[in-house]
Amino acid sequence: MHQIKIFISSVQSEFAAERQMLHDYIMSDALLGKFFVPFIFEKLPATDNSPQKAYIEQVEGCDIYIGLIGKQYGRITENGFSATETEYLHATNKFKHRLIFIKRMPDEKREPKALDFIENVEQNLVRKSFTTKTELKNAVYAAFIRYLELKEFIRLSPFDATLNSNATINELDEQKIREFIGIANSKRAFPFDASSSINRVLTHLNLIEDSRVSNAAILLFGKNPQRHFLTSEIKCAHFHGVEISKPIPSYQVFKGDVFQMIDQAVDFVLSKIALMVGTRDKGVVVDVKYELPVLAVTEAIVNAVAHRDYTSNASVQVMLFSDRLEIWNPGALPFGLTPEKLFKPHKSFPANPLLAEPMYLRGVIERMGTGTLDMAKRCKEMGLPLPVFVQEEDFRVILYRTTQTTTQTTTQTTTQTTLESKILNLIKQDKHITQAVIAERLNISFNTVKEYIVKMRKKGIISRHGGTFGGFWEVK
Repeated sequence: MHQIKIFISSVQSEFAAERQMLHDYIMSDALLGKFFVPFIFEKLPATDNSPQKAYIEQVEGCDIYIGLIGKQYGRITENGFSATETEYLHATNKFKHRLIFIKRMPDEKREPKALDFIENVEQNLVRKSFTTKTELKNAVYAAFIRYLELKEFIRLSPFDATLNSNATINELDEQKIREFIGIANSKRAFPFDASSSINRVLTHLNLIEDSRVSNAAILLFGKNPQRHFLTSEIKCAHFHGVEISKPIPSYQVFKGDVFQMIDQAVDFVLSKIALMVGTRDKGVVVDVKYELPVLAVTEAIVNAVAHRDYTSNASVQVMLFSDRLEIWNPGALPFGLTPEKLFKPHKSFPANPLLAEPMYLRGVIERMGTGTLDMAKRCKEMGLPLPVFVQEEDFRVILYRTTQTTTQTTTQTTTQTTLESKILNLIKQDKHITQAVIAERLNISFNTVKEYIVKMRKKGIISRHGGTFGGFWEVK
């Protein structure tokens, strides 16, 4: 059996304990030890090669590159990069599978070049954060299991297809199932009708086996899904400003089956945003138009419910601010799919296929991977900024609202415009300037600079050519 070689890279002095822990853990774990062979430089025997050449040789021969980034950048070598970033760049050039884990700490505690390194990584990869060695170990384990699944070394059933050991068919609501059959038959030509056997329908959908029901069946048609899945809920909050703050003016937690939760969450948002009602000049029907496209709002919430990780202790969150709507879900994009690719035609990779199929049959979602494209199209038609998709520890969709005319929003907009101008002036003065330097000169956080840079690039004000080192900004 092919052994998968792991190269663990970091500033050795900063992560000595973590490096040794990962090496020993992988070697001793009953499952991981069968597949993976870790390497850390401390274990390299004496050789007449230079350290840098030895690093590169090990990267060349590895299957997976693991990078740990924290406070320190490391000693800069003759090529202008630290050993860690040199190894990362080589792994990138050689198309190695890369896993990056960043230690949590305030940005101001990191060395400037470490911030630049993180920025470079975040433009290309989804990375995980950790604080303790236990968190790091668990994150590495999850990433390795995912790798084994993707490479088909092991096969595991999706969460939604797993038969629930604590539930029977009696916990499903027959009325809900019959309502679903009628809608699916009408919308998608579902080959069953009101006279069909419930067992036969559920068997056709692969939701039951004998008298046992799958997790998907409970989430779709359960009388009380939260009895089995406490975090299967949508938390909705409305804030008057642009940040999360307490007390929260309006906060609700919606429970029930997936269809009920989606309907309630969409209604919550629509009840809080501006509604423009037309006249009957052109006919009996009065035109009604919300400040956000209803399709985009619905699609974002549906996707959060359909594609979330139901094994997570987190919930779907819908947060409405004065300038935007954010929908968070505990989940990750499928392997190979990036936020940028969501703006282009792409295949549909449902995280919960047995959950997604009935949602498609009911007309709630499409199976062609067009949902994000439709969201972007509707926002563009209304003259709104394109949606923003963010993959970090959670997946986020951000929909920007129309410009408000209140004094509060006007003040916020003026502040934002002023800060944009200051950033733009610094870029005009030095097209090679880094975001870390901008943050230092304006005395604001690195994350704030990053947020404004993203907005300015989406507005077409600036663009970036090349990487963190050697690249430059262009003012359009």
